[in-house]
Amino acid sequence: MSENSNENSELIQLLLDKCDHLYQENQRLKSKLSPEIDIDVIKADYEQRISTQQDRIVSLESTVAYLRRRIWGKSSERFVNEDPRQRRLDFDGLDLLPQEQELAEKAEREIQNFRERRTRERLKEKPVRKPLPETLPRIEEHVYPTSDDFTNPADWTELEPEVTEVLEFEPGKCYVRRIVRHKYVLKNKELEVNSPVVTAKTPSKYQPLSRSYAGVTLLAELMINKYVNHLPFYRQIQMLKQVGMNLPPPTVNGWFKDTADLLRPLYYRLKELVLLTDYIQVDETTLPVVHEEKHKTVKGYIWLVRSVMQPLQFFHYDGGSRAQKVVLPLLEGFRGALQTDGYEVYKMYEHKKGVLPLGCWAHARRKFEEALKEDKARAEYALGQIGLLYELEREADRQNLSHDERADLRERLAYPILVAFEKWLVKEYPNVLPKGRIGRAIKYTYEIYHRLTRYHLDGRYRLDNNLAENSIRTLALGRKNYLFCGNHDAAEDAAVMYSLLGCCKAAEVNFRDWMVNTISHIHDYDNDYSKDLAELLPHNYKKNSKKL
Repeated sequence: MSENSNENSELIQLLLDKCDHLYQENQRLKSKLSPEIDIDVIKADYEQRISTQQDRIVSLESTVAYLRRRIWGKSSERFVNEDPRQRRLDFDGLDLLPQEQELAEKAEREIQNFRERRTRERLKEKPVRKPLPETLPRIEEHVYPTSDDFTNPADWTELEPEVTEVLEFEPGKCYVRRIVRHKYVLKNKELEVNSPVVTAKTPSKYQPLSRSYAGVTLLAELMINKYVNHLPFYRQIQMLKQVGMNLPPPTVNGWFKDTADLLRPLYYRLKELVLLTDYIQVDETTLPVVHEEKHKTVKGYIWLVRSVMQPLQFFHYDGGSRAQKVVLPLLEGFRGALQTDGYEVYKMYEHKKGVLPLGCWAHARRKFEEALKEDKARAEYALGQIGLLYELEREADRQNLSHDERADLRERLAYPILVAFEKWLVKEYPNVLPKGRIGRAIKYTYEIYHRLTRYHLDGRYRLDNNLAENSIRTLALGRKNYLFCGNHDAAEDAAVMYSLLGCCKAAEVNFRDWMVNTISHIHDYDNDYSKDLAELLPHNYKKNSKKL
């Protein structure tokens, strides 16, 4: 018993020593703390830091996933559900009236029928190679059999030959137009005349630029190759060397500036006509410009204003700024529907009399498409609802509906979906991370939802401003080739060229034919103020060409 008692005493003493050591260590640590320090405050600050870091980690993971998708993934924004028949509207917990739910479900079923029928029709179609245009010149080459049996053609009766057409191309050639201006001298010295020697004037259509040997066709070729085919001037100079013409780069740059100045009055007239329409789309994009004082390239912005109902558009450059001070004078006096993305500058037009701001569903769809990796369920649902709206527009296009008929179809089928989708946005936003991609997508869509839903008011209005974005794509392609503009003046001159040649594309007019005709005849309007420069714009040129 005595041995057990000794062991217990030693164990108890060991535990007491350990407790005493822990107590002393605790007291030592407390003594290092200042009396003013509140442990609860330190704990709360620590927890807040952890929460902030977690949000930061989520944001960075989302950014990395987005960049990976942009670099290596698919860039298409069209969303097609894996199984359309499984899609349904889930209104659990939504403050949605039974009648609204019934209308939305009925609209979705009808739109799904449109999609399935269109899919079946597309599967039946087979690609057919189109014949070569009859307007192209043709050179015939006759080929005869070379078989050993075909030694005496007289022994054979010829059948209808088989014809194969092959499209060929011959590079352009430079040539010189010699303009011989005849001179005459007065024989009878007694006659009173202004000058005893008269010389024929050079027609302006042969020499559009003063004191320049650049012909109309050469100027047209240079401008079209750069602003349509995206070939910088230095590449074109190298190409011209191959056909025997060596042009100094400063000379070509001077021709570009003079040509832009020549067409600038027509550009100003184009701006007037676009802003007189009652439905336009506005967008902006970057345009690198060399800053003369900083001696480096800076990011500038160029604006596009596109008339939806007419093939008219213009680019506007104002010192490379994207600020509100550019928009106000740019759209001064405009009255009608203004369709844009969600850029903050356009919010001011919500309160401007006579202007109806419209939103862009393509931008909203893009936000949800970016959120697919983060929250697939919510993103798929949102993309599915937006897809129904686009499917309805495709059906209206297939049926070739008038504007009034399209508006009625939207009111019957699109409006119930818009109502249900808005309530889904309100319900889901509190359940997602505000700084996450799905949170930003929901917030972006809801903040401009009043603009997004106004398209149903008029059959002319479009779901998105893709018309403007497609027009800007030409500039984006050119920007990748010539990289930057030399200065602000060169950027303004580029805006002139992009505007007029963009109208050619919108009106489906041959670029070269229009450019040659316009440069040849624009001096006809110098002194005759009864003529309207608008006659030279591509859509009017197309009308006049059909009359001839």
